[in-house]
Amino acid sequence: MATRAQAREAVVALLYAYDLGNQEISDFCDDILEEKKIRNKQKEFALALFNGAKSKLEELDEQIKKHLNKRGLDDIGHIEKAILRLAIFEIKFSELDKPVVINEAIELAKKLASDNAPKFINAILDNIKKEKL
Repeated sequence: MATRAQAREAVVALLYAYDLGNQEISDFCDDILEEKKIRNKQKEFALALFNGAKSKLEELDEQIKKHLNKRGLDDIGHIEKAILRLAIFEIKFSELDKPVVINEAIELAKKLASDNAPKFINAILDNIKKEKL
């Protein structure tokens, strides 16, 4: 059975594809999750995260931009953007434990993104978490 970490990794892949212009990716979510053996409760979890993040994209991007200082949204990598969108969605719109969400995002960054990404993602998410408190 898949873990929540594996479900999150699949959601990052879906958000990444969506960000690159593959808007039809939504039509293939079930197939993609099945291929990754993400089923039952983890599939529901992954779909809720993907659809939720997709529906709040503008708001999530505004949160990212607010914490980029002089950089723009286009200055960060697509994978980093997907990880941030997912994590900010979870921080802002779920009841999940915020430190767990941030840790999961950092682990995804270590696995999928550039060497500097974990530190960068941690800084942004930590600032967003503090705002919410």
